[in-house]
Amino acid sequence: MTSAPSSTSTDIRWAEAGELPGLAAVEVAADGVFAQVGIVFPAGTTMIEETDDPSRVLVAGDPPVGFAMFGWVDGNVHLDQLAVHPDHGRRGVGGRLVEALCAHAVSVGSAAVTLTTFRDVPWNGPWYGRRGFTVLDPAEWGPELAALVAHERELGIELAPRVVMRRIL
Repeated sequence: MTSAPSSTSTDIRWAEAGELPGLAAVEVAADGVFAQVGIVFPAGTTMIEETDDPSRVLVAGDPPVGFAMFGWVDGNVHLDQLAVHPDHGRRGVGGRLVEALCAHAVSVGSAAVTLTTFRDVPWNGPWYGRRGFTVLDPAEWGPELAALVAHERELGIELAPRVVMRRIL
């Protein structure tokens, strides 16, 4: 991954610790787009605020206009959150972030990348499907993935049908 040479670049790179707090504004703006399909997230569910570890976050741009935050679930890299500011949407930023995450996952020995997403929102389930992710049946979920889905339900994030998806690497 490269460093972004200018504020107009959307090169993918590792986040710097000082950038993490500012990424919440990117996530909130990206989440606002869901209002178009009747989804409004509960207060206090901003994912990026859950980490202070820049080694879990890839960003696009300088300053960042998008990010992918990830962790490990059941032995695989798990995409916790993908967010692109709507002012920079539909330009391939999200796709580049996903591809960079998958390349990183391969480099650290993960056999797959998993995620949870809205099944029917066009820029969620169908979008990931076009990028090689497939829906996992609940019988295929490991214990950590099952616990993660239960936690999302407790937080009130399941505002429309959600699915677990996986991309084999």
